Amino acid sequence: MSRLPINKTPKAYVGGAFIRSESGRVFPIVGTDNGAFFANIPQCTRKDLRNAVESAAKAGAGWAARTPYNRGQILYRLGEMIEARSAEMVAAITNTSPLPGAAAKDEVARTIDLIVHFAGWADKYDQVLGNANTVAAPFFNFTISEPSGVIGIIAPDAPALLGLIAQVLPAIVSGNSVVALASEIAPYPALVLGEMLATSDLPGGVVNIITGFRNELVDTFATHTHFRGLDASVVPEQAVKLEVGGAASVKRVKIRNPDGAWSGTVGLHDIRSFIEFKTVWHPVGS
Repeated sequence: MSRLPINKTPKAYVGGAFIRSESGRVFPIVGTDNGAFFANIPQCTRKDLRNAVESAAKAGAGWAARTPYNRGQILYRLGEMIEARSAEMVAAITNTSPLPGAAAKDEVARTIDLIVHFAGWADKYDQVLGNANTVAAPFFNFTISEPSGVIGIIAPDAPALLGLIAQVLPAIVSGNSVVALASEIAPYPALVLGEMLATSDLPGGVVNIITGFRNELVDTFATHTHFRGLDASVVPEQAVKLEVGGAASVKRVKIRNPDGAWSGTVGLHDIRSFIEFKTVWHPVGS
C-alpha cells in the first residue's frame, strides 16, 4: 500500500511562532510546473498585523540593547544557514514563481551575499554616520545613532526573496524590529525564510513575516502609531495613503519602486533611513 504524502501547511511567522490568520482565511497558490494547487497561504488581517506590531515592540528593546558586533554575528549566522539550505530556498522560488532554476539560484546567492554585506556594516555604520563635533567650549561633543523602533515593510512582488531581505536587513542591522508583508503573488519563499529565521540566532519577534493582500492592510500600516517608519514597495495610490497616514502619525515613509526592480544599490543610505541621531556633550577633563 502506497504512503500518502503529508502536504505542507505554510504559516506566517510572528513573535518567533508560526501562526494562521486569526480569521482562518487563506488564499491558494499554484505550482509553476503543472499549474496545480500547491498550498494555502494565510490571508492575514488587520488584527494579525497589530499583533505582529506588538511582538516586534516587545522584541525591539532587547535587540537594540545588543552590541553591534553581536548583531553582526547573528546576521552572519543567518547567512550561513541559508547557504546550507540554499537548495530548499531555490526550490521554494522555482515551485511557486516562473523564475528558471538558474535565476532562482542567482537570487538566493545574492540574498546570502546581501546578508553578509549588512552583517559587516553592523559595527561600522555608526562610525561613518556619527561624528565628533568641534564646539567653541571645553566639551567633547559627539553625534551618535539610535534605532527608531518598529519598522513596517511592504515587500515587492518580485524578486520575492531578495526584495524582502533587501528591505529587512537595513532596518534590523541598526537595532530596529520589523513587521514585513511578503510578496502578494509569490509569498511562499518569505514563509520558508521565516522557518529559517525560527532556527537561527535571531530573537523571535525581531523579524515578523505576514502574508495577505496589500489593499486590506495598507491603511493599518499607514496609521498604526507604533510604527516609527515604513519602507514600502507599492503602487502610487497606496503610496499616497502611506504618506498621508505617516504624516498624521509622525513616522518616516520610504517608497520604493512598486515593480520590484532591485538595482543592487542597497547599502549605508538605507540604514540611515531608519535611525535617529542624538548629540552627547561631555566636559573635557571629567
